[in-house]
Amino acid sequence: MRAGEPLPPLEIPVTRTLIVAGAIASRDYQDVHHDAELARQKGAPDIFMNILTTNGLVGRYVTDHFGPAAVLRKVAIRLGTPNHPGDTMVLTGSVEEVDGDTAVVRVVGANKTGTHVTGTVTVTLPAGEAAR
Repeated sequence: MRAGEPLPPLEIPVTRTLIVAGAIASRDYQDVHHDAELARQKGAPDIFMNILTTNGLVGRYVTDHFGPAAVLRKVAIRLGTPNHPGDTMVLTGSVEEVDGDTAVVRVVGANKTGTHVTGTVTVTLPAGEAAR
């Protein structure tokens, strides 16, 4: 783990099921996350992913790279363009800084209409694994 190290991209197909399941799992019952007609009435072209699902996917991206022993200390994200059914979100990232067994990873997630999410994830690895 060293500053400047890129993480491999991760493509996530954004399905209607992913959007609805993520909203239900995070107890976000806002209609724009499960009812296409009501989402359209509110100006969206379809349902869209909630921030908690995005947050979870960003965390998964980092732990998939660093392994199951990695501990997420902080996830700080900002949303941009929505993720709708049929989109593919591509997550990319790079290690920004390293301090002992802790790293800050910059993450960007984009779809066909632009940047969906930007942010940083602070992750700690168990002693001895940070040098890998």
